[in-house]
Amino acid sequence: MKKNTARDLCLIAAFAAIISIVGQFSIPLPGGVPMTLQTLIVALAGVILGARRGFLSTLIYLLIGAIGIPVFAGWTGGIGIIMGMTGGFLVSFPLIALFAGLGDSLGVRLGASKEGTARKVIYSVSVLAGILVGYAINYAIGCIWFMAVAQANLATALTACVIPFIPTTIIKAVLVLIIGPVLKHALEKAHVLEIRRQAAV
Repeated sequence: MKKNTARDLCLIAAFAAIISIVGQFSIPLPGGVPMTLQTLIVALAGVILGARRGFLSTLIYLLIGAIGIPVFAGWTGGIGIIMGMTGGFLVSFPLIALFAGLGDSLGVRLGASKEGTARKVIYSVSVLAGILVGYAINYAIGCIWFMAVAQANLATALTACVIPFIPTTIIKAVLVLIIGPVLKHALEKAHVLEIRRQAAV
């Protein structure tokens, strides 16, 4: 139990660190919401670590940023960033990981009685659905937050926060679907992750 707990803590901390590092690679956009790879890593955390640990890794990332450690985009930190226009996207990061992880576990359960292509299709659809639900919630919370802070209407929020990101969001979801199970399987084979169920890869 202690070994598993220590390993869980290390994995959670590792992904929190990865999210922090990746967040520094951002592209500023006119609407005020930068384009980053963080949502890709956050979804990967859910698929690789599972819903609970993925959720916790992103929550820890938010907490260390909130207390002032510069882990947010542009090496910024502090509660002021969370309370700013992009705060809704940040605070809903854990939900992306949660739903990606739930999609992974559901796909494994639903495909357990299947073989070959059918099993892989069921798993892939479930994971992709979980990722997209998480991203949709992230957009919804981010838009509502943006509207409240910026005193903007829905059209402005969609233009600044959603429409420019739709193509890259789809690409990120597909990348997570492709990369996530492969990395998880590799980490299980290396005994970095415990094998709790048969991998769907």
